Amino acid sequence: MTREVRTLWRGPLAVPSTTLRRPVLVSETALVLLLSLGASAIYSILSIIRDLQSHVALNQQTSSLNSSQATQSWLDLTYQLVGVALGVVPALLAIHLLAREIPRAKRYLGIDATRWRSDLAWGAGMAALLGIPGLGLYVAARDLGFNTTVVAADLGSHWWVTPVLLLSAAQNAIVEEVVMIGYLYTRWTQAGWALPVVMVCSAVIRGSYHLYQGFGGFAGNIVMGLVLGTVYLRTRRVLPLIITHTILDSVAFVGYALLVNHVGWLQ
Repeated sequence: MTREVRTLWRGPLAVPSTTLRRPVLVSETALVLLLSLGASAIYSILSIIRDLQSHVALNQQTSSLNSSQATQSWLDLTYQLVGVALGVVPALLAIHLLAREIPRAKRYLGIDATRWRSDLAWGAGMAALLGIPGLGLYVAARDLGFNTTVVAADLGSHWWVTPVLLLSAAQNAIVEEVVMIGYLYTRWTQAGWALPVVMVCSAVIRGSYHLYQGFGGFAGNIVMGLVLGTVYLRTRRVLPLIITHTILDSVAFVGYALLVNHVGWLQ
């Protein structure tokens, strides 16, 4: 049994029927978020409040990603790999919760390999569409004082830096797209929410857990969430979104690590 919700993109959005009542569905999504990206959103809101209280201009402050955790190379690598492994757990939890009611939940979410060529094409195309405008928005927001300077990678020059950054990009993509799109779109639609409400709420939460970067990161990720949500409604698959996000973060992380000492505006 499925429940159909009309959309403007590609006919009805069919979501599996559920015996769970609306309050249970909503509380379940709240708990999943508070254990993962929702908690990040709360900390990011506190972070931007703290930054705005500072006497230092926002664009003179830095936000660090992929930072070193230990002075010894082997221990730092262990920290990074454990962080990546534990970072995907919220996505696995979301899939587990859906799989209790939905047979072949991975296929339902569109994270299998049955359409990998079209998934790759969608992912690469969306990365190209979002990448350059996103970079321009970041530079403009920082220059206007609305964004911090983002240090996308600060792991030193170890042999394992590039592989770890690629793994970090994939981990970010998996957890964000599985939870924020595949899981929330399913659960909130099952709870009877209108699709525009689902899309906007998901996108605003996505923007909120990037607020630590400043208001440019907040606005840019809201737009990204709406665009990727629209692609999901068109393709009914999460894998293209994961590919898009992985490409964007890989270019940002690895590109920063390679170019920071050679390109002035990155510093």
